Amino acid sequence: MSTDGTPTTIATVLGMQPSFGFGDRTGLATPGHVAAMQRRGTGIAPVFPQQSIREMARTGRDPVEVMTDALQGMRASGWTGVTGADADHLKSNQDVDITAAAGFTWFTIDPSDHVDDQTDKYDENTLQQRFEEIRDQIDWFDHYLGQRIPLDTGTTIVLDELACLRCAVKYGLALEHAIKLSEYIEKVHRERQRDYEIELSVDETEQPTTFAEHWIIADQCLRHDVKLVSLAPRFVGQFEKGVDYLGDIAVLNQSLHDHAAIARQLGPYKLSLHSGSDKLSMYPALARATRGCFHVKTAGTSYLEALRVVSLCDPSLFRQICDFARSHYNQDRATYHVHATLENVPASEQLSDDMWLRKVYLEDWEDVSSGQGFTEAGRQILHCTFGSVLTDPTLGTAVKQCLQEHPEAYTEVLAEHFSRHLDSLQNG
Repeated sequence: MSTDGTPTTIATVLGMQPSFGFGDRTGLATPGHVAAMQRRGTGIAPVFPQQSIREMARTGRDPVEVMTDALQGMRASGWTGVTGADADHLKSNQDVDITAAAGFTWFTIDPSDHVDDQTDKYDENTLQQRFEEIRDQIDWFDHYLGQRIPLDTGTTIVLDELACLRCAVKYGLALEHAIKLSEYIEKVHRERQRDYEIELSVDETEQPTTFAEHWIIADQCLRHDVKLVSLAPRFVGQFEKGVDYLGDIAVLNQSLHDHAAIARQLGPYKLSLHSGSDKLSMYPALARATRGCFHVKTAGTSYLEALRVVSLCDPSLFRQICDFARSHYNQDRATYHVHATLENVPASEQLSDDMWLRKVYLEDWEDVSSGQGFTEAGRQILHCTFGSVLTDPTLGTAVKQCLQEHPEAYTEVLAEHFSRHLDSLQNG
């Protein structure tokens, strides 16, 4: 419900409420997302319309279609509560224009094109040289140099010369781009007289975001009046698509507490977990560390659950999709960090049993005879090829037709799947 007690049928800002984003690549998933929220979402605000510009391009959808499908799905499913609307991974003014016009309220800035992702490999001489090349664009270096910032976790952030150099070289130009894009977002919404909120994504790097980098990035954003509701650092460990967290939970837990302390001390703003799909093992740690000030973003997992419905209702079609995905995987995986290779997963002709085909490509599989485990590698092959499948004239149409013919099955599969996600967050 809205603040005055009346039902809302448009997206709104969510502020500091804990929140959960449901990506939908088919336009048919919202009823299942709503069902999960109705079962297990107490205390968490949903973001039903959520899609990145890259995903829209790969699925042939536009912002108006994404928004319309989500809001209509909400209303048809009886949802009368609030929802945010996340225009994800925005990189340009044009991205802002088309998503703001469609009614999005949450704008996730992605400055990754301007990040120097090789910085952590540079020695000090190289860092100095790279810094001199961009020094005239960095006006904050001297302000932070030499600061020591104690956190309430007992950790002290030391902003020595090396830490400041690495942050300037790695994120300096990206930070400048993000601040300029936030200013444009503010201008657009001032003219439209509409409210908005901003998330900054700095997670698409090989190496984790250090506490020093987090501090400088967030502090600069707030000093430039960026309306920051959440920030997505690159956390320790591996956050691959379609699979659970890969790493040491104990190490992650301590890191989350320190990142959350920075967010409380500077903001507050929420810590955002990107590639949040299926990361159930780390959700309790995220909820505890942030004291409920979190946002989780999921995307591809709803598509994978759509394929689960296809595998149950039309096994022949699912077999075709697996073959097609294998033929496109090596090209489509280029923009993703995933461990799966085609050699990890048997081709469909090696699996005559439809149940085993589903298990191998959508769950876990282990070759007992060789002792090799290929945990969820099939999911990654299917995940990365979603755009190729959905825009294929034959397969894309057939997938959507199957889901439209079995709406109750898709809703139930999604409700069960996301109930586990939401339960894990509640258990924090």
